[in-house]
Amino acid sequence: MSQRARNVTESGAPGIRHTSSSSGDFATDASIEFRHVGKSMKQGNQIVPVLRDLSGVIPHGCVVTLVGPSGSGKSTLLSLCNLLITPDEGEVYVHGREVREWSIPRLRQTVGLVFQSPAMFPGTVMDNLQYGPQLRGETLGNPKRVLQSVGLAEDMLARDAGELSGGQKQRIALARTLVNNPEVLLLDEVTSALDPSAARDVEEWILKVHEERGTTLLWVTHSLEQARRVGDWTWLLVDGQMAEVAPTEEFFETPKSDVTARFLAGELGGGAS
Repeated sequence: MSQRARNVTESGAPGIRHTSSSSGDFATDASIEFRHVGKSMKQGNQIVPVLRDLSGVIPHGCVVTLVGPSGSGKSTLLSLCNLLITPDEGEVYVHGREVREWSIPRLRQTVGLVFQSPAMFPGTVMDNLQYGPQLRGETLGNPKRVLQSVGLAEDMLARDAGELSGGQKQRIALARTLVNNPEVLLLDEVTSALDPSAARDVEEWILKVHEERGTTLLWVTHSLEQARRVGDWTWLLVDGQMAEVAPTEEFFETPKSDVTARFLAGELGGGAS
């Protein structure tokens, strides 16, 4: 178990804690808490449940890797954390405050989200980096240092963001999020479209930010090797329900659930990688 995992274990395991929404109690050490969350989506002419009565707690400074078969609700869970969508049932808390009670700009500054396929805003790299601060009426300080923090050369500031490589765009998307100084970072398959070298570079920069800032990470990945490398704890989501929560090494070495064992063997899709 890594030192990060030991620290998290001592501060409280990021598992399932059933709480009473009427009591107002919440996990005081939690960056994010899900309470009996349900969400359905329209697929064709049907309304299909995507998340079902899901509860869980992620303490401050923890790295939780979220794995599961395709269509199990992982991206939906991330989207609930900064109000891209709202839950149909239950509540989602960030720092003890239900997400619908936050102002959206403040919530999205606190909880950053980076997608698999980063979209660049029209204009230069500098335009992209300044986007968040400008919305708040602020000026971005030392943009060259921001680029250096994600391993990019300072002379890229004037380049057209749309002409960058996939790996460069992913780093710019990460930098654009990091200039908001988020306390929580949601990562949705952020390295899956990159070549192995670029993927490891981006992974290392994310972990460096985590170590330096104590940022809480909720990291969706289809790569079980990556989930095992970076995670303190691992959550397995299957059919919109929490199938297992465990310290990452225990999750892979001694799974407690038959569903987890089948997933790791590749029998449910998305495992055995």
